[in-house]
Amino acid sequence: MLRLRKLFARHEMLIALIIVVFSLIVGAINPRFFSVANAFSLVRSATIMGVFSMGALIVIISGGIDVSFPGIAVAAAYTTTELLVNWGYDGESMLLPFALSGFLGLLMGLINAFFIARFKLPTFIVTLGTLSLFRGAMLFFVGSDYYNARELPISIRTYSAESILTVETARGTTSLHPTIFILIAIALLTWFVLRYTMLGRGIYAIGGDREAAERAGFNINRTQWIIYAFVGLNAGIGGMIVTALFRQANPFALVGTELEVIAAVVLGGAALTGGRGTVIGSLLGVILITMVNNSLILLGIPSDWQRLVVGFLILIGAGIPLLRARLTERRIAERRRLEAQASRSGAA
Repeated sequence: MLRLRKLFARHEMLIALIIVVFSLIVGAINPRFFSVANAFSLVRSATIMGVFSMGALIVIISGGIDVSFPGIAVAAAYTTTELLVNWGYDGESMLLPFALSGFLGLLMGLINAFFIARFKLPTFIVTLGTLSLFRGAMLFFVGSDYYNARELPISIRTYSAESILTVETARGTTSLHPTIFILIAIALLTWFVLRYTMLGRGIYAIGGDREAAERAGFNINRTQWIIYAFVGLNAGIGGMIVTALFRQANPFALVGTELEVIAAVVLGGAALTGGRGTVIGSLLGVILITMVNNSLILLGIPSDWQRLVVGFLILIGAGIPLLRARLTERRIAERRRLEAQASRSGAA
């Protein structure tokens, strides 16, 4: 019974229950919500946001905020596509596109790391500046040009049409794309690092108390270099996933995505002040945000309301942990007061 109580006290369980209740409500209003086509559509959208959320998670746990990853993702993926087209690359393997896009993203992530670790500048200010830098560079050098499905390299076109499961529905054929395996791999890697490595302990320690982490022997500068290098690598891979799934390399895709990703991570229980957050919680937050966006469309609610709902969810996600922490503090204070009274009564 005690273990069950502890399980339901976890923030992740609360988000899971909200997802279940929300699904039942939307499904009762529009039965199409429980269709296979809608499920595959949810997975498709959640895959993109889920990949980005892993990078955002480790930054938030470390006490920072990174808003540059959509700019890194688009710049890395578009530059990769441009290079492959100019090289005349006609291979069918996606290894080179993913590797090259990830490498370019890593280099851009190191730019963030340089200013944050070397000069100790605020993470939000640095990443906001680099986001404008990357998007400004794309505007200056590329303009409004983009690669459509017919202009993409063969490997990306082939990969975009692949599926691991295809189902016939009344509205046509729907499929589950293999990019879900990339999300699973990145999520497992992030979980392993955060839970079982000294690097993960350092990330939590820095977010919890930077000075205490430094006194404990954690190399803060090196940890920050690794964090933002990973975020850049992860963003580059995510950018190539977006290019493949949407079958175009658009230099101005993913605008505003950072808000939804950060909202998902915060909803999943990560503290904006740092030191707290889990992979499972972030993925549950991604599922909830994706379901909200998808359900608004199914219910015929204008897409303009999505931003309003996401902003509201951020407030809820940030407020619930603080409220629970205050209630816990009050219970502890009340218990100590009662124990002190009992002690004084016994002494008398």
